[in-house]
Amino acid sequence: MTMATASDANRRALLELLDREGNGKCVDCGVADPEWASSTLGVFVCQSCSGLHRNIPQISRVKSILMDPWEAEEVKFIASTGNNAAVAKYEQKTPPFYYKPTNTDCRLLREQWIKAKYERNEFMFVERQEPYSAGYREGALWKRGRDNGQFLSRRFILSEREGVLKYFNKHDAREPKAVMRIQSLNASFQPEKIGQAHGLQITYLKDNSTRNIFVYHEDGKEMVDWFNAIRAARFHYLQVAYPVAQDTDLVSKLTRSYIREGYMEKTGPKHTEGFKKRWFTMDDRRLMYFKEPLDAYARGEVFIGSKENSYTILPGLPPSIQGNHWPFGITIVTPDRKFLFACQSEADQQGWIAALQKVVNRPMLPQEYAVEAHFKHKP
Repeated sequence: MTMATASDANRRALLELLDREGNGKCVDCGVADPEWASSTLGVFVCQSCSGLHRNIPQISRVKSILMDPWEAEEVKFIASTGNNAAVAKYEQKTPPFYYKPTNTDCRLLREQWIKAKYERNEFMFVERQEPYSAGYREGALWKRGRDNGQFLSRRFILSEREGVLKYFNKHDAREPKAVMRIQSLNASFQPEKIGQAHGLQITYLKDNSTRNIFVYHEDGKEMVDWFNAIRAARFHYLQVAYPVAQDTDLVSKLTRSYIREGYMEKTGPKHTEGFKKRWFTMDDRRLMYFKEPLDAYARGEVFIGSKENSYTILPGLPPSIQGNHWPFGITIVTPDRKFLFACQSEADQQGWIAALQKVVNRPMLPQEYAVEAHFKHKP
């Protein structure tokens, strides 16, 4: 058999292995039809994750299934391992609260997941999970100033026992500048919006209004550890709050990404004011608008209920609306009033309508009625 023929035979054998259970998805992010494999870990990965495996060359040697030559011994090793066996080995002690990224998540989350699994073996040895599972974490993060936009070093403390995340303006300060209750805490990686590769947006409720803070750390592991420590604290809080709930139900409530963000124009409650450009964030049932994407406080918030409770999303604006505005309108009908928005493009309009409709189609939970009532009685 010639070398070329042998290489072709090895490639065919490798392609056949993709049909085995577990091998048809990237072992790290779950995307379908991976076209790369690690000859040292015995797993199949997508092209995007293969690039992250190259950052740990001493552990993982990745090659293209279709374009690179393969040795019979390499194929034999992959056949003896495969994705399911690797998951059983490298993810055996993954805490339920630890965030497993998908192909749509930012590079930092996927990179640190891969390093945590194969380089640091965090999910094979529980003691290596100390940085995010101890229930207490303290350290310095760069925080964006509310008024001047500068990032300054601030001391942060996360305490499960106290049920809070707090930060101090000075590292030796005794009183915190802000105290954020774990009950309403959310964290979401926003590298592009913040302009930092490791940028994290933390939100919490203050007087039942949303407050944003933006932080980062130069060390990617440090930032992901903070993120998972917040998730751990939320997980343990929810276990106490909902003692009969299954862990799998709680995990979906630990942190959430925003349903949609972007610019729209809005007019006031009388519909006679001029339309103004604002940055909008759809966070669960709260549609918030800001003057700028990195503002600490929303200029306003709209509660989006369900269709059973007389909430409706309509394309376009009422014919009586005058003045200059972007051409693609959206009308949100609530039990109390109509909210009018305008999008710059039809694609934006369709995207927002789909996002809003998804929320409206979802029945309201008992606790969401209390939130709705608060919105109605806001001063």
